[in-house]
Amino acid sequence: MPLSNIKVRSGFIIAFLLLLVSYFLIFFIVRKVVDETESVSHSYTIINKLEQLKAGVVDAETGLRGYLLTNDQRFLAPYRTGVNNGVAIHRELVSLSAGSPIRLQRLDTLQQLISRRFGMMARTLQLFQQAGNTITDSIRQNRNANRNVMDSIRAYVEVAKNDEQGVMKDRKAKLARFFSGARVIAVASLIIALITILYSLMIYYREKRDKDRSNARVIEAEGELAVNVDELKQANQELEELRSIEKFASTGRIARTIAHEVRNPLTNISLAAEQLREIAASNEEGGLLLDMITRNSQRINMLVADLLNATRFAQLDMQETDINKLVDETLEQAADRIELNHIRVKKQYDSDICPIRVDGEKIKVAILNIIVNALEAMEPGKGLLEISTRNQGNKCVIEIRDIGAGMDRETTSKLFEPYFTGKQKGHGLGLTNTQNIILNHKGTIQVTSNPGSGSTFTIFLNHTQSGE
Repeated sequence: MPLSNIKVRSGFIIAFLLLLVSYFLIFFIVRKVVDETESVSHSYTIINKLEQLKAGVVDAETGLRGYLLTNDQRFLAPYRTGVNNGVAIHRELVSLSAGSPIRLQRLDTLQQLISRRFGMMARTLQLFQQAGNTITDSIRQNRNANRNVMDSIRAYVEVAKNDEQGVMKDRKAKLARFFSGARVIAVASLIIALITILYSLMIYYREKRDKDRSNARVIEAEGELAVNVDELKQANQELEELRSIEKFASTGRIARTIAHEVRNPLTNISLAAEQLREIAASNEEGGLLLDMITRNSQRINMLVADLLNATRFAQLDMQETDINKLVDETLEQAADRIELNHIRVKKQYDSDICPIRVDGEKIKVAILNIIVNALEAMEPGKGLLEISTRNQGNKCVIEIRDIGAGMDRETTSKLFEPYFTGKQKGHGLGLTNTQNIILNHKGTIQVTSNPGSGSTFTIFLNHTQSGE
């Protein structure tokens, strides 16, 4: 694994662990804050209940005093309510202080004082009612005792409140510390998150920059490769053209040598046959044999002449010509064959094609040879002949395509050789002559074909401004 990838992964893992730890600490502190908040709330509740307990005793005492002074039964309602509430509130305080022995001890003492005070109130009420709702001396004598018990109740309540307020103060301080810790951890988590984001962005942009550079290098390499491929194709095409020209020139030299070596003895044979004809004029069988010799000599002479014509660089009558018109005129010459074989013709001419300077009659011969071969390669009634013209750089391109049986690579490589033919009656000089005409015009001809996929002949000729 590359070192950069290890660094990236390590950085992300460390950042993830730091965030995980910070989130755990935040969760822990939040839980502690909740617990301490509940503790503070618990202390507030105890303090409020202590105040309510004292207020209940005070309400009962006030109600009884009001009844004693006014003899109004309505004052007994707050007295009884205060007594009942005091008992209920004390029970709640015992429940709230279940975990603290000190609190429970104080509450037990407080309960004894409150019970004593409520007992004294009940006796005072009983004495008052027995005396005919009159305050007696015994009632007056109990005032100091009542006051002392009430003062003790207030003192115990204050002590309990002060203790609980101290506890609450400690819990508030602890809660504040937890809040401070939570803020610190939250800020640290935020910083870690920001660092992680910045680190991620830095890594992303660095990787993106490296990727863009790599893509640019790839595109540049692809461009250079495409240029090299095009140059290689061009060089290969030029090499094929040179090989074709060299092969054609070699074939021409061989043909001229053969023609020279064959024509001299052939002339002697013909002259000898004529002299023998005069000598054996009366011999009918000898005349037939001499006719056979003369006829075959003439046939051999014609084949030699055709070979020479197919491989000779001829004089050209160069004129500026519209290639589209030239192709149409060639199709007119093949119209009978096309109609006879029921072949469909599809033409796609470039209307803006540049004029070319050629020997029109010879170019028509070259195109006609290709068209005839295409027609013969297709099944009658099912064939399609496509002819197109176009500009390609400084070249005028003529493309002739058929949907015939096609040819394999070996056949294609020998296609322009003299006397090479796949036809039963062909002599194999038509395409040799076509190549000769194209080469005489300093053009090139290419063939692409696959068995079962038809064949395409492409002729490249120079534009007028390109020179000959």
